[in-house]
Amino acid sequence: MIKVKQWLNLLGLANRSGNIVTGEETIINKIRQDKVKMVIVAVDASEKTKKLYFDKCKFYNITCVEAGTINELSKAIGKINRVAVGICDAGFKKGLLAKITK
Repeated sequence: MIKVKQWLNLLGLANRSGNIVTGEETIINKIRQDKVKMVIVAVDASEKTKKLYFDKCKFYNITCVEAGTINELSKAIGKINRVAVGICDAGFKKGLLAKITK
């Protein structure tokens, strides 16, 4: 039996409650507007993509973590080929960080 990572379930819940954004342009714009609390980047994303998100988050003082694969992130939110996800709610950020870093 495959053990599902708990943080992916929480990510799915955040998606259903409308507290995530996806797509490079949308995430970057929300970071600039200070509407994103955390960004999750897939571990199998390209180095260029990882650098883009980590540098942008560092500049705007936003938490950025590398977790899950592109397939896992996409499946958790019910979309296809998502490399990064922006979390817009502080409560979900806290819960996801606790589960990812556990």
